[in-house]
Amino acid sequence: MKIYLAGPVGFSAAGRDFHDHRLIPELEQAGHTVLDPWKLTDPEKVAAVRGLPSGPDRREAWRVLNPEIGRSNHAGLDRCDAVVAVLDGVDVDSGTASEIGYAFARGKPIVGYRGDLRLSADNEALTVNLQVEYFIRASSGDIVSTLDQLSGALAGLKLAQ
Repeated sequence: MKIYLAGPVGFSAAGRDFHDHRLIPELEQAGHTVLDPWKLTDPEKVAAVRGLPSGPDRREAWRVLNPEIGRSNHAGLDRCDAVVAVLDGVDVDSGTASEIGYAFARGKPIVGYRGDLRLSADNEALTVNLQVEYFIRASSGDIVSTLDQLSGALAGLKLAQ
């Protein structure tokens, strides 16, 4: 399957290491093609803007690049077969939640991965935010806490399609 990999892990060095060296290889070893939103827009363009000094030129460069990033991620979600969403953090990342909602509206199955040990839910019967969890489970997906479980949950989606 083509998997869109939603999540905030690209914002930190530790998260990028997990994303690039554990999560993506796990999905690729299971035979999936990963649509990585951190690479859907030319990474050199992003690096060029990030390398600018703070100030009006950098702000303007982001204003120009941001819509391109949004369009690239939108297109990735449209062409994927399923979404894997990293749900780590005190609360689900707002961009990840948006991607989950969009994927659900487009009929894409979603599997959530939450390796974070902290509690982060609206009540004791949930793993994460009620609406996020609803969209994941209503899409025929699941929320898992290990990479081994992730592969199994995706294998189950493949059978359901």
